[in-house]
Amino acid sequence: MKKHRINNSLRPNLLATLAAIAMAGLGATAQAQNYPVTPQQRGTAQQTAQAGVPLSELAPNAPDEYTVKPRDTLWAISRLFLRSPWRWPELWGMNMGEIQNPHRIYPGQVLYLDKSGGRARLALRRGGSGMPEGGTIKLSPRTRYESLSDMALPTLNPSVIEPFLAEPVVVDAETLATAPRIVAGNDSRVVLARGDRAYARGEPNAPLMEAPGPIRTYRVFRNATPLKDPGTGEILGYEAQYVGKAQLQRGESSVKEEVEGKEVVYPVPATIDISAAREEIRAGDRLLPEPPRQLLSYVPRAPAHTIADGRIVSVYGNAVQFAAQNQVVAINKGTIDGIENGHVLAILKNGDTIIDKTGAAKETLKLPNERIGLLMVFRPFERVSYALVLEINDAPRIGDLLINP
Repeated sequence: MKKHRINNSLRPNLLATLAAIAMAGLGATAQAQNYPVTPQQRGTAQQTAQAGVPLSELAPNAPDEYTVKPRDTLWAISRLFLRSPWRWPELWGMNMGEIQNPHRIYPGQVLYLDKSGGRARLALRRGGSGMPEGGTIKLSPRTRYESLSDMALPTLNPSVIEPFLAEPVVVDAETLATAPRIVAGNDSRVVLARGDRAYARGEPNAPLMEAPGPIRTYRVFRNATPLKDPGTGEILGYEAQYVGKAQLQRGESSVKEEVEGKEVVYPVPATIDISAAREEIRAGDRLLPEPPRQLLSYVPRAPAHTIADGRIVSVYGNAVQFAAQNQVVAINKGTIDGIENGHVLAILKNGDTIIDKTGAAKETLKLPNERIGLLMVFRPFERVSYALVLEINDAPRIGDLLINP
């Protein structure tokens, strides 16, 4: 087997970019998606590539080496090496030289932490083989695995977030009120399930019609619940309850019939088939078009700007006040506030107001706010966003504060 000599000066920056590690749980798509990297992230990474990371920024028990495994994630592996797992540009910056697409990395690669000169840099050793003193490595055939998934999720298994990309939707009051509605089920059915046929109508100026191309799919919603800012009481949007999906088979039309010698025109509703049902579907439920599937990158990172007056608005899916780890919450910040996919925020427990009875006179005290966890935004709307609770050491609740991590 032929040997290739490598310049010793390139040892710290061989082949590893940890930011790539969990962009798809296993690695990346076979199509090498072009996920976005902001100029600020790239600048940070370039600076780190030259200087390395201060040893003080490493996690206390950062391993000297780590073998990448299937289902590894950026969040988990970043925690192995750095104190702040969202600081992925520093990890990418440890080695930018040879991987142009930071969203591609493969199981079996061995990450080696070089802590010489008071700075930390990352190197990669293929197949666990060591780096000889002479600066050469032996190349041998090996199997490389790639994920065929078309969506990269860096923090958790895709199944944790994917349902929430389809189910909840935040709209204004008018959008849902004017959306096409189910008017009846076939054979006078009141409760509809998967496989049932039903009929629906749009507004007079926007009838439900067929269009050229594939069969049109709609999501079925009901009960638009107002999302109120816990601080101001302002309604930020309406959260519609997802109940299923339907496919449009025939558009609306009309039919003429003679009744008592007079010609009467009857509207004919559109025909739909229920293709999925999370719970029972019934007349009055609304239809919103199924949006095209997006290939999104969820790269955990701190917002570049200061987040002010951030709060948890609601806990999704239950009429509860408290959230658990890996649960989805709505927050009172959205795209209008500069919130993006992947933004990580710290959760502050809003300190209680108590009566101090230990002194000579009773006095009202406000306990300090305590940091109790982290969350990551994965679906921003204009004025609210959905976020995943990543880490907690106490139960977050509605009204808790959000700040830069």
